[in-house]
Amino acid sequence: YEKLKKKLEAAGYFDEDRKLPIPKYVKKVGIVTAKTGAAVHDMIQIATRRNPYVQLYLYPAKVQGEGAAQSIAGGISFLDEFGVDVILAGRGGGSMEDLWAFNEEIVAQAIYECRTPVISAVGHETDVTIADYVADLRAPTPSAAAELAVADLGSILQSLRDFDDRLNRLMEDKVREKREKLETFSWKLERLSPGQQLLEKRQRLADLDELFRKLMEGKIRENRQALAFYIERLNGASPLKK
Repeated sequence: YEKLKKKLEAAGYFDEDRKLPIPKYVKKVGIVTAKTGAAVHDMIQIATRRNPYVQLYLYPAKVQGEGAAQSIAGGISFLDEFGVDVILAGRGGGSMEDLWAFNEEIVAQAIYECRTPVISAVGHETDVTIADYVADLRAPTPSAAAELAVADLGSILQSLRDFDDRLNRLMEDKVREKREKLETFSWKLERLSPGQQLLEKRQRLADLDELFRKLMEGKIRENRQALAFYIERLNGASPLKK
């Protein structure tokens, strides 16, 4: 195990920069595992519960005993050529001997050469195989692999509803903002229009005319009062009166 691990590590099989990203939204999921047992049952159940529209393609591989490594490698290569969005390769828990097929170089080679992202799903969280190091993503269990591969449709729909609500609020705010600007521009345009300015000038002229008339009437009234006063004084000083 350690000898193969060092060999593959030196060859760059474990390098992070060569690992493929797992698609966020997948339509086709390939599964390489035994056709019976808890692992395949859990992966199918969790995947379909998270997204009932996802398409699952099972390659029933031999995962233990003689010929298991060749069967697993063949399943990975077949699904890669068949065309899926992601491949889950693994099995349920067991002893180190039970999981040994996932420590074979032929499996590591198949994962390394696979053009489709591979999620390893071997045993329990404490079980670590060569396939886990080579895979693009390691899941602690087969159930966790299904959760990592398949996005939850309910969360996606809720996110879409949230985006829709946010978009509606943004559109309403934008429409309100534009409407306020339009009202402001309309008011300014009305104030600056020649007709409005002419109306304001006419009103201003009428106000000035009224003010001028009142000032003239006041001045005439003052002058008449002064004239009457001077006439009285003149009559009082008249020799004829005396």
